[in-house]
Order: sequence, then C-alpha cells, then structure tokens
Amino acid sequence: MGAAGRNERCTCGSGRKAKRCCGVQRGPSEAELARAFLAGQVRPAAGVLRRCSDDELDDLQAEMIELPTIDTSLQLPLPRLLTPDVERLLVAIEEDDLDGIDEALPAVLAQVDTPLARAELARAVLALRDRGRIDPKVAAVALIELSTPKLQRLVSSAVVQAAGVVLGEVATPSGLLIAG
Repeated sequence: MGAAGRNERCTCGSGRKAKRCCGVQRGPSEAELARAFLAGQVRPAAGVLRRCSDDELDDLQAEMIELPTIDTSLQLPLPRLLTPDVERLLVAIEEDDLDGIDEALPAVLAQVDTPLARAELARAVLALRDRGRIDPKVAAVALIELSTPKLQRLVSSAVVQAAGVVLGEVATPSGLLIAG
C-alpha cells in the first residue's frame, strides 16, 4: 500500500490532512542548508585567492592544516560512543603510530565528516577570521576546502587534533592538558 496522498487524511487518526500532520518535512533538510551555506562561501573565498601564485597557495594550504591547533572551535568532536574505529585512532595517536593513524582515520571520518560538521567548521573559520586570528587568505583556502566533500585535509586535522587533546597528548590552544 502506498503512502497517503497530501490531501488525504493522515493515517495517525488525527483527522488532519497528511500534508499538515505527522512526519511531514517542509523545506530543505539541515544537511542541504549546510551544503548551500558552504557553496555560498566559495565565490568570495576564490576572490581573495585570485592573485595568489601556486607556491603561495601551497603555503596557505599548509597553514590551513594547522588551524585546529589555534582554537578548539576548529576541532571536530569525536563521537560520544567510542566505536572500535575511534578507539583504534586513539591508540594510534597515543603510540605515535603514523601508519595506524592513516589506517584508522578514514573510518572515523566516515562517522564525523558531515555537511553539518563542515558548516560548523566554516562558521568557526569565519568567526576567527573576522576577529583577526586567522589570515583572510588561509581562511579562504579553508572555506574552499570545506565546501569540497572529497577534500578532507582540514577535517582530518580537526579530528586528529581533537583526539590528541582528548588523550592529553596535545595541549589545547590555551595550553591546558586534558587528562583522558
């Protein structure tokens, strides 16, 4: 049996039309809004980078990867429920096992790299740029990267930095070490 039509009575028994009752989503989803926000950041960011040489862009990308060390708002929180993938990443970081980090990171990114997380990082980048804590060109590189789902350098750095802080292996930007 198919779903109730928009103008038919809702199956919940309320007597209201289905289009005005249970489970009806109106408008774009949060993920669609996040993607639209990120897409809107690309053109202004590209304008900032318009006159940069390839070497300068390479340097800006290297600076971008270090952004999560500047402020905790640029770190992606790990899932509250530590899955085996997250545990594997934490162990690799604790043991300073670069190969283990590279192996564990894709599975963790699959859990935390969402349009909403990217939009949150982009808003943090914009806020820090507006406060003068991030160079506008580095912010532009970060915004373009965050709007491109296949690029995960900043997101990866944000996850690894957050994991390091959780473990107490890395100090927070304010210099605090957090005991895990």
